[in-house]
Amino acid sequence: MRRIVDLSVPLKNGIASDPPGHVPVIDYFDHSQTQEEILAFFPGATPEDLPDGEGWAIERVQLSTHAGTHLDAPYHFASTMDQGKRAMTIDEVPLDWCFQRGIKLDFRHFADGYVVQPHDIDEELARIGHTLQPLDIVVVNTSAGERFGHDDYLAKGCGVGREATLHLLRQGVRVTGTDAWSWDAPFNFTAERYQRDGDASIIWEGHRAGREIGYCHIEKLHNLESIPSTGFEIVCFPVKVEGGSAGWSRVVAVFSE
Repeated sequence: MRRIVDLSVPLKNGIASDPPGHVPVIDYFDHSQTQEEILAFFPGATPEDLPDGEGWAIERVQLSTHAGTHLDAPYHFASTMDQGKRAMTIDEVPLDWCFQRGIKLDFRHFADGYVVQPHDIDEELARIGHTLQPLDIVVVNTSAGERFGHDDYLAKGCGVGREATLHLLRQGVRVTGTDAWSWDAPFNFTAERYQRDGDASIIWEGHRAGREIGYCHIEKLHNLESIPSTGFEIVCFPVKVEGGSAGWSRVVAVFSE
């Protein structure tokens, strides 16, 4: 017996899923609007030749590869990975990375803007009784998960810092994920820290860890609250965008029962 739980958000108009200029725009065309499109392929045909006079339903979409639930390639983080090698684009990511045992870390108790450290990961792994294995897919459940589509979504949740990210990667993890907008802490909190301390190393620090050890992460996961910490696999195959920095993904958790 197999159970599948959807961990993905929808692509949807008119919600605060991304910063201004990055939100998807979807134009919908129903069967009554497209008769001429289909008839253009068949010279001499008329609307009366179509069942109930209907064309096809179709959508035209403007979006980035980082809209909706998606998998980031190492190329998104920098031009290099693994200490100077050319960074992999999304069409080069090993598919074996994308179908592995899933581990959920519950970080909903951390304040918005908190930057997760290695000891936080170790404490949560101890709490759930799990020892990481190479290629485990580690996802973090933050306070942002339940705010997707709300105006405060982009500023919700904790982020995972450089050292915590490297702590996972050094144990063989190659795919991570979050239900927040970014693997890093919300940018408004990072900007405040940068203005206060002038430390540029904190800018996008979790992502930039990929310069040292190449990895992928999933952003804008959903419904993590509904799954346990262990006992499932994650499937996150990305759409194959040639040379792309990311690919949209219908991410699911798979349970064998």
